[in-house]
Amino acid sequence: MDNETSLRNERKRGSGVKVVYDILRDEILDLELPPGSPIDEVQLSERFGMSRTPIREALVRLAGEGLIDTLPNRSTMVSPIDFLNMHSYFDALVLMYRVTTQLAAKYHRPEDLEVVRALQAEFAAAVEAQDALAMISTNAALHLAIAEAGRNPYFTGLFTRLLNEGRRILRLYYQSYNDRLPRRFVEEHDEIIAAVAARDTELAERLAREHAEQIVSQVQKLLVRGDRLDIQL
Repeated sequence: MDNETSLRNERKRGSGVKVVYDILRDEILDLELPPGSPIDEVQLSERFGMSRTPIREALVRLAGEGLIDTLPNRSTMVSPIDFLNMHSYFDALVLMYRVTTQLAAKYHRPEDLEVVRALQAEFAAAVEAQDALAMISTNAALHLAIAEAGRNPYFTGLFTRLLNEGRRILRLYYQSYNDRLPRRFVEEHDEIIAAVAARDTELAERLAREHAEQIVSQVQKLLVRGDRLDIQL
């Protein structure tokens, strides 16, 4: 096999991995594949009409995002949602919303706001289209862009992990509104961005806290008890 043929095959396999990854990721995030569902490589190979090698590579990527688990007997399943520790998750999530937004108000640069505002426009379009998966991805990208503007990579790293782990929870949140997210949630983003742009750290932190807590409150109505850790910044 010459180098050109090998390169073509490598690109084809890479394309196959992306197709499988994208479709399964959307199905997991959209809860079409419920938590705990078994993942069968043979069935996936037949479904997508490709060998098991790109299937395995796609599953490795999904495992890296915490969306699937490999069990000791080597079987694979969609990762369960840890409802028992949800209150601890919410405490950490709200805290990261607050601290990253406060830091963004203090340390952002003009180019940061350009990125944030562009992502906010994408989020608003997703809300208008009632596209839940687009809402989830653009919402996460927006808040991570705000975190990046705060210039603390440790907080950004933790916030990234929390948002990744919470994507299916956010899907439940949007389902509670039948994917018709009230316009006020888009407006809340606008208010947060305005506070960040004005370098009003106190207002930015307060708006971020209120924004995060209304998400938590809505999900808690569906899932868990309502006590939260109260930390003064």
